Amino acid sequence: MPAPIRLRELIRTIRTARTQAEEREMIQKECAAIRSSFREEDNTYRCRNVAKLLYMHMLGYPAHFGQLECLKLIASQKFTDKRIGYLGAMLLLDERQDVHLLMTNCIKNDLNHSTQYVQGLALCTLGCMGSAEMCRDLAGEVEKLLKTSNSYLRKKAALCAVHVIRKVPELMEMFLPATKNLLNEKNHGVLHTSVVLLTEMCERSPDMLTHFRKLVPQLVRILKNLIMSGYSPEHDVSGISDPFLQVRILRLLRILGRNDDDSSEAMNDILAQVATNTETSKNVGNAILYETVLTIMDIKSESGLRVLAINILGRFLLNNDKNIRYVALTSLLKTVQTDHNAVQRHRSTIVDCLKDLDVSIKRRAMELSFALVNGNNIRGMMKELLYFLDSCEPEFKADCASGIFLAAEKYAPSKRWHIDTIMRVLTTAGSYVRDDAVPNLIQLITNSSEMHEYTVQKLYKALLDDISQQPLVQVASWCIGEYGDLLISGQCEEEEPIQVTEDEVLDILESVLISNMSTSVTRGFALTAIMKNSTRFSNTVNRIKKVVSVYGSSIDVELQQRAVEYNALFKKYDHMRPALLERMPIMEKTISNGPTDIAQTNGEAEPGIIDTKPVPPTQQPASQANDLLDLLGGNDIQLVIPTAPPPKQSTVGGELLDLLGDLNLGAPPAPVPQMSAPPLLLDGLSVQPLFNDISAGIPPIIAYNKNGLKIDFSFERSSTNASVTVITTQAFNSTDSEMTDYVFQAAVPKTFQLQLLSPSSNVLPPFNAGCVTQVIKVLNPQKQQLRMRIKLTYNHKGSAMQDLAEVSNFPPQSWQ
Repeated sequence: MPAPIRLRELIRTIRTARTQAEEREMIQKECAAIRSSFREEDNTYRCRNVAKLLYMHMLGYPAHFGQLECLKLIASQKFTDKRIGYLGAMLLLDERQDVHLLMTNCIKNDLNHSTQYVQGLALCTLGCMGSAEMCRDLAGEVEKLLKTSNSYLRKKAALCAVHVIRKVPELMEMFLPATKNLLNEKNHGVLHTSVVLLTEMCERSPDMLTHFRKLVPQLVRILKNLIMSGYSPEHDVSGISDPFLQVRILRLLRILGRNDDDSSEAMNDILAQVATNTETSKNVGNAILYETVLTIMDIKSESGLRVLAINILGRFLLNNDKNIRYVALTSLLKTVQTDHNAVQRHRSTIVDCLKDLDVSIKRRAMELSFALVNGNNIRGMMKELLYFLDSCEPEFKADCASGIFLAAEKYAPSKRWHIDTIMRVLTTAGSYVRDDAVPNLIQLITNSSEMHEYTVQKLYKALLDDISQQPLVQVASWCIGEYGDLLISGQCEEEEPIQVTEDEVLDILESVLISNMSTSVTRGFALTAIMKNSTRFSNTVNRIKKVVSVYGSSIDVELQQRAVEYNALFKKYDHMRPALLERMPIMEKTISNGPTDIAQTNGEAEPGIIDTKPVPPTQQPASQANDLLDLLGGNDIQLVIPTAPPPKQSTVGGELLDLLGDLNLGAPPAPVPQMSAPPLLLDGLSVQPLFNDISAGIPPIIAYNKNGLKIDFSFERSSTNASVTVITTQAFNSTDSEMTDYVFQAAVPKTFQLQLLSPSSNVLPPFNAGCVTQVIKVLNPQKQQLRMRIKLTYNHKGSAMQDLAEVSNFPPQSWQ
């Protein structure tokens, strides 16, 4: 058989291939020749063939058929054969293949070989791919080599010991005596590997960590010698003596000094020397300084030393290297909570990083900028962040807008500044803001009674400029609906007033209604605003009636429903319209839709339903009765307008019947009630206060507690009608993520009448950080024991959740 080609010739041949197919053909041909040689047990060229096979393996071609040949080369007496054999074993074998156990005996023999280079090959192989079984069998030989006087073998044995400890941690104590003596070695290679071994042992065993803390003075001495030593060509890298060993020692000191006062005290001085004496013009010096900063921040260091470390990171921010700037920003972000004032000194440099072209640096700078915001710098920081929001890429806008909202809410110096800031965000990045931005701003505006004229004028101007930002348009429509009379009065004291006519206000609201950019929700806001202005404007009521009647036939069901209801107010209940459309009261912060005369749902006023007086059994015209029965869903269950619109109107009755399915009502089904419910609906629209209840000393109950959702019931009795019980529900979320689209529904037996007011929110924050409040009024004229069926729906961690429960543990005081 002719002699196979050499490795160099194979490489040259493969590189001449013009296509991948041609390369594969060459490889397959050579692999066939190598297989034939292996079958013939050709010892002469085995080493050359395995070397070529390893090259093919590096190119990504299969070479598993050469595994046994590697073992044969390891067993050879020639050093050249052993070298290729061990290299092949490290590349082609791992502990998942049983064939690797066949080389255990060969490695053991080579560890005891008379030639240090053969011993080094065996140590490298064991440290690279030795399994737990091999490590147990050969740990004794490794420990012996750790004690040898040969520095070449000691450094390889130390690295091999690291692998043994990772595979078999219980063998750690075997290496303890030899490890202590390694730090006395002058050879930097042995010192380096011994520090690596010490670090591994300290990280894996608290007992070892405590034991090795007494080595801190010795490590400090070694590090000091490295800093103070003169030029050594053997270890010099860019003018710094052995930076690799310095970094390793700093990492070990960080582990030893963590949560230990004595060790931290012992290394404070040397850390200060490293921080002040290391050259920063080269990347090598920056690497050492970065490790020094991490060590200072992780141990119990002095305050002055921590300030020095943060100043080093501040200098990193001025570096031209993007990686160093990114590392500095990330490190400052970790330390800003503990050393806030020290980081504040570098605020201007951090803000400048917002203008960097690198997106990773921009994101870190944005996160750090928000962490630096406080009551003293809120105006300046918000100016910079708003400029960043205006010019940044779309992927930053959502996070930036959210951060500005939170910072403004926490540190706003005045309500006007707060409102202006939120409006600027909505104008700049309205389509990227969170869903709760609109109700939060509405609540802020409502509670700032002295700013109503200024706000409605400002928002009106914003609508004239742009109606594409939907959250801004929704807030503006709501404000114009609430405070339209203030807008046309032109009495703004905060800035120069503008003269606006009623027709101009209606023009802009109608343009929102017909705009192709307006969403269904935005059109609902605009239509409600137009309707509310029917009580605020005096000359355009007929125009408002025409607009409302037009949308009574809209293809948008939500818009059509609103228009039909508003038309009914004009035609049937015009005497109630001023009371229904009166201005929203001031909202409480913790309960945004708490006990007030009128509750808000999706930007429109939703009046109260239950009156505090007994319901007189009066008859109503048939047409009105049918309208109200349709409103109740066409069934005989005493349930109020649902808190969220059902998906299909035809299924409302069925869902409510399912809700009451397991309640033992104790009476046959009653016929469709006559007009007892409609007067209940209409009487609640009186001008009498809706909540005039007094506390009756009724103990609260836990109505529901499951899957992290808890609902508490607290009770009050009406001061004017003892048959009415007011139940305030509070829903809490104790899980680690928020619950969204929360809907609470309730039903009672037919002898009761029930009204459910709008909830304060449909989002339950995690960790019991807030609650959703909802008020239920129950009329119990026969003083029967109260029972209730509740239905809960919400989304949690991407899954739709639904549950039914029966509440029967009402205290007797709540119904007697």
